[in-house]
Amino acid sequence: MVLMNNDDPLYRLLREGEVAQFNQRRRNGEVCDLRACDLRSLDLRKLDAAGLDLRDCYLRQADLRGVDFSAANLEGSSINGAKISGTYFPAELSAEEITLSLLHGTRMRYRGRQEPTG
Repeated sequence: MVLMNNDDPLYRLLREGEVAQFNQRRRNGEVCDLRACDLRSLDLRKLDAAGLDLRDCYLRQADLRGVDFSAANLEGSSINGAKISGTYFPAELSAEEITLSLLHGTRMRYRGRQEPTG
């Protein structure tokens, strides 16, 4: 996994533990690029993850308890050793993918969506 050296000001807020300020600035219309970011060991429990693109992020040992990722993109991210009690994952992620990533650090793959036939 190649991690980005991200100079995004909102990313820096997360690295500094300023989750409330991050959420407020996003609510005020600021956008951020968090793809392939290093978010390991961060306390993200109060993160408003709706609409975030977290593809290929490294979330090793992050505290994700109670975060609603249902409207975020976690494809290719790794959550090895993260705290995930009460975390809501996108429907595209199977329980097996989440477990493999949690226990072994594999990157999570979204299951393919089947197109209706007929």
